[in-house]
Amino acid sequence: MKKVRKAVIPVAGLGTRFLPATKAMPKEMLTVVDRPVVQYAVDEALEAGIEHIVFVTGRNKHVIEDYFDVQPELLDTLTRSGKTDQLQSLNRLQPQPGTISFTRQQAPHGLGHAVWCARDIVGDEPFALLLPDMVSYGERGCLSGVMDLYRETGGNVIAVEQCDPMDTGSYGIVGKGDSTGSGFVITGMVEKPAPEAAPSNYYINGRYVLQPDIFDVLSNQRRGAGNEIQLTDAMVRLSDIQKFYASPFEGRMFDCGSKDGFIQANVAFALIRDDIRDMVLDPIEQLIASRRRHIQAA
Repeated sequence: MKKVRKAVIPVAGLGTRFLPATKAMPKEMLTVVDRPVVQYAVDEALEAGIEHIVFVTGRNKHVIEDYFDVQPELLDTLTRSGKTDQLQSLNRLQPQPGTISFTRQQAPHGLGHAVWCARDIVGDEPFALLLPDMVSYGERGCLSGVMDLYRETGGNVIAVEQCDPMDTGSYGIVGKGDSTGSGFVITGMVEKPAPEAAPSNYYINGRYVLQPDIFDVLSNQRRGAGNEIQLTDAMVRLSDIQKFYASPFEGRMFDCGSKDGFIQANVAFALIRDDIRDMVLDPIEQLIASRRRHIQAA
């Protein structure tokens, strides 16, 4: 069993659901409290033992490269101003030289195509995949659990959560087989099935460990939903010859690619921060109470 050293983070999406905010700024740079969404994915990967991050970028994403680069002018200003806390915080976030790579997805052909674009950097070894829109919230990052199960089973591992059985039509759903270690065997994968046709209510939540064979499958994968090369379609084909396992996540994923998920994430992460919890809790409670009175009066 090969160690998982690299993680792929696709950041080439256009972020149309957040227009006009994302007209000139990548959606991955929108902040949850005071950190860009993409920083949460990187932190989660490093927590899980990842050694090298591969970003798959697109046009107008140069600010992401700048964000992970050294900014001598800013560091010098903070040093001369005596802002040591902020300086130390930035230094902790700064990646070590040679631990981050960038490659370009030159056209929006789908998630499967974005993953395929990282093939030469990943090479012939298993890798993690983190969708940065999905922000992990819990005692430990979601990918850590996926890595734990991978070390038990090998193969391919996908993180899952349970949804309302009536909402399966909004997700990629997996079939639940025999339990193994901290997860279970996946018996099938279906994209957005109707509730009556869904094999379970476990949905794929954006964290994976995949074998490099997925690149060969993606190289000739036909276009699927949305006329795009879909990763799920390629995983279904790969599952004919390799095992897939599911790692249930006991925390919660916030979909920060949607407005409601993004707002919920900001509230959730603000409320666990000792430095700002008290400043936001009372106003939030007051706003909720005011809204309820308004609804009752109407």
